[in-house]
Amino acid sequence: MNGLLSDYDFDLPPDRIAQEPGPERDHSRLLVLHRRSGDREHRFFQEVAAYFEPGDVLVINDTRVVPVKLIGQKATGARVECLILNYPETDPAETWTSTCLLRGARRFNPGDRMTFGEDLAGEILPSLPNGHRVVRFHFRGSFQQLLESRGRVPLPPYIHRKGQTVEQERRDRERYQTVYAARPGAVAAPTAGLHFTDRLLSRLGDLGVITAPVTLHVGYGTFAPVKGEDPAAHRMHPETYRLPEETVRIIREQKRAGKRIWAVGTTSVRVLEYVAGRYGELTPSAGQCDLFIRPGFEFRVVDRLITNFHLPKTTLILLVAALAGRENILGSYREAIERGYRFYSYGDAMLII
Repeated sequence: MNGLLSDYDFDLPPDRIAQEPGPERDHSRLLVLHRRSGDREHRFFQEVAAYFEPGDVLVINDTRVVPVKLIGQKATGARVECLILNYPETDPAETWTSTCLLRGARRFNPGDRMTFGEDLAGEILPSLPNGHRVVRFHFRGSFQQLLESRGRVPLPPYIHRKGQTVEQERRDRERYQTVYAARPGAVAAPTAGLHFTDRLLSRLGDLGVITAPVTLHVGYGTFAPVKGEDPAAHRMHPETYRLPEETVRIIREQKRAGKRIWAVGTTSVRVLEYVAGRYGELTPSAGQCDLFIRPGFEFRVVDRLITNFHLPKTTLILLVAALAGRENILGSYREAIERGYRFYSYGDAMLII
């Protein structure tokens, strides 16, 4: 790769970081970048259908964000926040051990206990070298149902609110989730998909666009910083993925017919390109995806990308720069800032064509 991590830095005024979702999903703004010419258009997301053609494939990530943030207390009475990083694929019985992020109490020692209500408690085990803690949960009933009823949505660290109202919690449970979310397991939303509504998806279907799902359970590693100036030294946190047989069949057939493959979000891109790179072609599969896409990467599957605006000096901005070019991306970001676009998870959208 050519370039340093600092080549992907930019200044963003704090008031451009969206702290709340917009009034309507598909009313968000849409910056359209023509990557070959560098031309840019400014539209609204509900107009995105104008860029599709019959037979195009829209690849969505159907992961579902789970409310894995628990608020409880230690035996001392100190308030604690516990973010569970490993969601069980099947409902465990009586205990579940997970790596976690802990906040609140001044110190956490092995053997300390936390309670999150009468039927859910956590015991702190020795910590990991990366600073994450290991917690063994003890509970009665269904662990997954306890999280649904007791947990909170784990919003990204750049969303700062003074307190959290019941109304905000209710809205986050709805809006920090795509309308097509189906498979629980993510601790962060595939945010490009937040702009879609059932109405818009139906309109695309009427145009002859084929929607095909993949699954990538977004982990907290998506917020992990790239350390050092050489991005090639960075290692991605593995995330669980699934590429269904029907999605593979649809993409193969439509590509042979000369149709375009649209990826909704960087997570969908990574699933498709990881599998194509590993197996030489798209193959139905499931496992752990740790692909790091950065400038110089050769895309095998994806033709067009719907995405949000990303943090500077992250794996996400490197991915979009790999597809569209560094100058195109940074120029688009500067223009978006000047025009008052909203950034990051609850922000506006970008279309790369």
